[in-house]
Amino acid sequence: MTAAVRIGNCSGFYGDRIAAMREMLTGGELDYLTGDYLAELTMLILGRDRMKNPDGGYAKTFLRQLEDCLGLAVDKGVRIVANAGGLNPAGLADAVRQLAGRLGLDVAVAHVEGDDLLARAAELGLGAPLTANAYLGAWGIVDCLNSGADVVVTGRVTDASVIVGPAAAHFGWAPTDYDRLAGAVVAGHVIECGVQATGGNYAFFTEIPDLGHPGFPLAEIHHDGTSVITKHPGTGGQVSIGTVTAQLLYEISGPRYANPDVTARMDTAQLAQDGPDRVRISGVHGEPPPPTLKVSLNSIGGFRNEFSFVLTGLDIDKKAELVQRQLTEALSVAPAEMHWNLARTDHPDADTEETASALLHCTVRDPDPAKVGRAFSGTGVELALASYPGFHATSPPGDGQVYGVFTAGHVPAAEVPHTAVHAEGTRVRIAPPTDTRELAATTEPELPDPLPHSTTRRAPLGIVAGARSGDKGGSANVGLWVRTEDQWRWLAHTLTVDKLRELLPETAGLPVTRYLLPNLRAVNFVIEDILGRGVAYNARFDPQAKGLGEWLRSRHIDIPEALLP
Repeated sequence: MTAAVRIGNCSGFYGDRIAAMREMLTGGELDYLTGDYLAELTMLILGRDRMKNPDGGYAKTFLRQLEDCLGLAVDKGVRIVANAGGLNPAGLADAVRQLAGRLGLDVAVAHVEGDDLLARAAELGLGAPLTANAYLGAWGIVDCLNSGADVVVTGRVTDASVIVGPAAAHFGWAPTDYDRLAGAVVAGHVIECGVQATGGNYAFFTEIPDLGHPGFPLAEIHHDGTSVITKHPGTGGQVSIGTVTAQLLYEISGPRYANPDVTARMDTAQLAQDGPDRVRISGVHGEPPPPTLKVSLNSIGGFRNEFSFVLTGLDIDKKAELVQRQLTEALSVAPAEMHWNLARTDHPDADTEETASALLHCTVRDPDPAKVGRAFSGTGVELALASYPGFHATSPPGDGQVYGVFTAGHVPAAEVPHTAVHAEGTRVRIAPPTDTRELAATTEPELPDPLPHSTTRRAPLGIVAGARSGDKGGSANVGLWVRTEDQWRWLAHTLTVDKLRELLPETAGLPVTRYLLPNLRAVNFVIEDILGRGVAYNARFDPQAKGLGEWLRSRHIDIPEALLP
């Protein structure tokens, strides 16, 4: 087959637009429709669901979408691949078969399993987590599709794998076709987060004329691994070099982007506008995958509670100091962790009470729910008539809530029983890769020539630079890109690790690594430990670091006037 395969995506997370499956099936031609329903936090949520109901543990919204759209997919000959199986792909596959039977449809449903390592966690040195799931690759999906499956559901495969699998099956790629696989990984990375590729969460969103209801993306992947990112005609949003660059920078680290089947060299990707709402990705180089698989480990960390005091008007700092001292001294038993944060949202001489007020947050954590429940929040309320003038809080006293902790483990790929289960029940063990390569740092690319000295103006960094940020366990990445060569020459020399620390004081004392991606005119920072023990830990105001890049763009810096619009 030489024609491109058209792979559309209809979900970027568990909770994404429910109508997207129908929109993608009716909006234009597709060969495959994929969905990414899983994230680190989702696995924790599904783990708690499974504790309540052993037959659960999968994304129920996927079934709702299929009830509306499975017949349409069959009529159009579109095959569906989704990781909605979560912790129970076999259970979801059975549920899809039952649904097809009720709808009177003849549908072959296969699934991929083996990622769930919970029963072997101690044996594999992974501790005693609530969930333990290895990130599988695409070859189980390939085997299921080659067996004739119309619908393939998986557990914890990598986000890109639901796209790589259809491409590899369609073209008959071999496991060592690394450049082709890497190209598909990059295309998959772009579209797996749905409308983030078509203008959602885009730094320069004001330049997109129709962002009210952006269309979901699709990738036209060619036999050689090159691709075109686009969307159905007439849908909202935009596909541009900027929107694709932003998504390429999302939740990556260095130039080597490791997947279970291939390590994609992000620094080799080349982007070109291929017409309206069409961006071509070419030149992606692939290397053998690492010998180990990453494992998503979620555990119950304990119990968490928060009490927020409203401080209004004058003497904000002194009011905060007083109530902080009072609450700390009043607690009969101190929680294991107690953190204070004063959010100065107040303005001088404000014309509304809300804009004259600041918020003082007290967050507590402890393994014992009693220490962070009413004993804590009730003590805060008891201070109401004895503390600072204007005392009030944002909520009544309440009990603490369970919080989760995410950690990443690694196990040899050969220890994971990656298995394709065909529609008729045949089980096929997917062999681990025999050609592997340990991840290693890449050679730092040469810096471009610096710009000659010129007049500068202090202005927000975001006037010239876009950004995309996100979470990876307890770490966060912030990728920034610019649109001209002169801007790149300035950015590469100016935005150092030291400058980042200056602009983002919250990074002080944390390990920060900078990676240059000249092909994208981009620089990526990985900030370790800024999110504490993962998203569910809620270590900071923005627990998933989604706004970290926008905060950075808002900071003022000396920019050469010639670079400013």
